[in-house]
Amino acid sequence: MADFLLRDMAPLTPEEWASIDRAVEDTARHVLVGRRFIHIHGPLGAGVQAIPVSTYAAIDGGVIDFVGREQALVSPEVRRFQALPLVYRDFLLHWRDIEASRQFGIPLELGAAMAAAAFVAQREDDLIFNGNVEIGFSGLLQAEGRNTIPMGNWRDAGVGFNDVVAATQRLVSARFFGPYALVLSPQLYAAINRIHDGTGVLEIEQIAKLMADGVHQSPILPEPTAVVISSGPQNMDLVIALDLSVAYLQVENLNHYFRVMEILLPRIKRPGAICAIEPQGGQPAEERRRRREGQGD
Repeated sequence: MADFLLRDMAPLTPEEWASIDRAVEDTARHVLVGRRFIHIHGPLGAGVQAIPVSTYAAIDGGVIDFVGREQALVSPEVRRFQALPLVYRDFLLHWRDIEASRQFGIPLELGAAMAAAAFVAQREDDLIFNGNVEIGFSGLLQAEGRNTIPMGNWRDAGVGFNDVVAATQRLVSARFFGPYALVLSPQLYAAINRIHDGTGVLEIEQIAKLMADGVHQSPILPEPTAVVISSGPQNMDLVIALDLSVAYLQVENLNHYFRVMEILLPRIKRPGAICAIEPQGGQPAEERRRRREGQGD
């Protein structure tokens, strides 16, 4: 384990560290949504502080001729360097809990570590989907150049399925092919868990046949939000310098402080690979998110 994590300074056995790592990784895996379909690039190492981010314009396709005379170059329309942010949350282990675990042979109480892991995982998804103004990343839902189609009333049976089909058709017509992933806010995800037009099959099961990279829900998405994504690495990826790790911080009043942390940044290379299904006459996702947070929802 890397020296900068200061794990050797913590009064923990290798077995206790293993239990913390396992709890943190298991918790994050159940929370994370973006990583279920976005290609991972890395880990590159915690010392990597910036990466190149290239955006590619729409390309008509390959060239056919007999001698290869015409130049057919795929090159970035925009290329810049972006600093990699640190995503983290700290937690505390009480010294008495550690002693009780050792004295009585009971599992170490790791609720605080798991909560910190969940918060970090939620923030990672928030960065992927909603972006972050402070670091200059717009997120999948606000990416400039994304495709959009109007959203119907998903309370009516079959409307969700029809909207998803329309979104995939929009992507295909723009030459963004599968595999596709669908990510929904919780209310829309619940709306498609019903019988589809008297077929005896759930609407979500019909939709899943179109989504090779899955149908997912995330509470990070403001209501109502639906987005279909052509998820190939040529379109987007998640650059990881440091994957989810636990570092030791300090001891204070005999209690021990730790940090769950990661260093990463999503890259949207071809924003046209995103098709947002947006409410008609509604606010953009970022405005809806700000309004929700302002109201304390």
